[in-house]
Amino acid sequence: MLPRRPLAWPAWLLRGAPGAAGSWGRPVGPLARRGCCSAPGTPEVPLTRERYPVRRLPFSTVSKQDLAAFERIVPGGVVTDPEALQAPNVDWLRTLRGCSKVLLRPRTSEEVSHILRHCHERNLAVNPQGGNTGMVGGSVPVFDEIILSTARMNRVLSFHSVSGILVCQAGCVLEELSRYVEERDFIMPLDLGAKGSCHIGGNVATNAGGLRFLRYGSLHGTVLGLEVVLADGTVLDCLTSLRKDNTGYDLKQLFIGSEGTLGIITTVSILCPPKPRAVNVAFLGCPGFAEVLQTFSTCKGMLGEILSAFEFMDAVCMQLVGRHLHLASPVQESPFYVLIETSGSNAGHDAEKLGHFLEHALGSGLVTDGTMATDQRKVKMLWALRERITEALSRDGYVYKYDLSLPVERLYDIVTDLRARLGPHAKHVVGYGHLDGNLHLNVTAEAFSPSLLAALEPHVYEWTAGQQGSVSAEHGVGFRKRDVLGYSKPPGALQLMQQLKALLDPKGILNPYKTLPSQA
Repeated sequence: MLPRRPLAWPAWLLRGAPGAAGSWGRPVGPLARRGCCSAPGTPEVPLTRERYPVRRLPFSTVSKQDLAAFERIVPGGVVTDPEALQAPNVDWLRTLRGCSKVLLRPRTSEEVSHILRHCHERNLAVNPQGGNTGMVGGSVPVFDEIILSTARMNRVLSFHSVSGILVCQAGCVLEELSRYVEERDFIMPLDLGAKGSCHIGGNVATNAGGLRFLRYGSLHGTVLGLEVVLADGTVLDCLTSLRKDNTGYDLKQLFIGSEGTLGIITTVSILCPPKPRAVNVAFLGCPGFAEVLQTFSTCKGMLGEILSAFEFMDAVCMQLVGRHLHLASPVQESPFYVLIETSGSNAGHDAEKLGHFLEHALGSGLVTDGTMATDQRKVKMLWALRERITEALSRDGYVYKYDLSLPVERLYDIVTDLRARLGPHAKHVVGYGHLDGNLHLNVTAEAFSPSLLAALEPHVYEWTAGQQGSVSAEHGVGFRKRDVLGYSKPPGALQLMQQLKALLDPKGILNPYKTLPSQA
């Protein structure tokens, strides 16, 4: 057998990512990463009921007798302090604010069942809340709904080291679950920029996509079972750990993506893939979006089974990350950037495949510059450039956010369209996302502007519908998008959704004003 000749990679491939010091700045914790702390003097968020044309439904209001009943159900888990209720009433984007006067913190499914049974009898509306990291206002009250927090439901119940099946309560933080399974040589099938704060129950309730979707697919495939408490307090136990089960309707699928409107998820059974032994990340500059698409096609063909992520961002995204977060680009300035991750079991094999791909991409002009990382510290630094775009945008001003699914060949066209349409009225128009067809379209302005909103909506939704796209790719519907579902779903589908809601929650107490179109 001939000795293997070392790959003669170009010098730019061997250039490491910047170190921890200098332009990268210091590491940040999950709250800082998500921008959850407002600066002193931040103006108060207007009440949702005052900013939006929404009418309170005829629910009861919480009485002293209700509070006493809740205290018996969850001793020490009833929060009524106005100061403590400020944060859970406001969404992460700081554009929606409810006026709930009660937050409940159960620890068990049984306590959730007793709470909902009481609320159902009293016709009290309930707003389920996990990590409150959502982008569409699905996790905060619109009026005075009772906030039911899953924060104390944070126990891992079981993990099977052969099958990789994890069973845990809904309030487990995604990043903590990731650490737990990684210590056992597995990984979570999803990864999000909000992983330091978001809860697995909220991830499932919104059918979160994230950065590993390309490799492991959606939660509709990786979630094996759920325990859900229905509106009347009934506990629905579909908590199977079987990968194959064809006995009747797959009821758990109803609750994945239902955003707490059909039931409250209390326990999750999820399949975790084995932890890759070799992870490589390449960060590359591309001269145009056509080259981004060609790079993606070439990447799939040459990397095959080891390709685990392919992300793109435009030049403005990189400029904002540098300006607001002081993260410097590790490559020369380019119109577009792509982040490619490979995950496999053989470091030598993976490095060789990635090396051949990168040499081809450079030689064919698809890529103009790039850097690669193999050690964990530098891998995280390169990922930070992509994961922290949302934080950088939040520091740029008021943000109009759109999470769209589009045919990949048209994925960036709407960004160009909006820059021409809005002109100087917008501060920045940026596009980034996943090459599975998911565009994160963001428009920033100095402050909220009704005229700018009118220029954006319904234009963005009409444009998306014209491409047979979806107005929500992975963020959910929540409060913000409930009245634009018609751009993505036919009337018959909307009617069936309303019928399912009426069947499972006839009084409409679960997360009202969310997910489904408002009814006159």
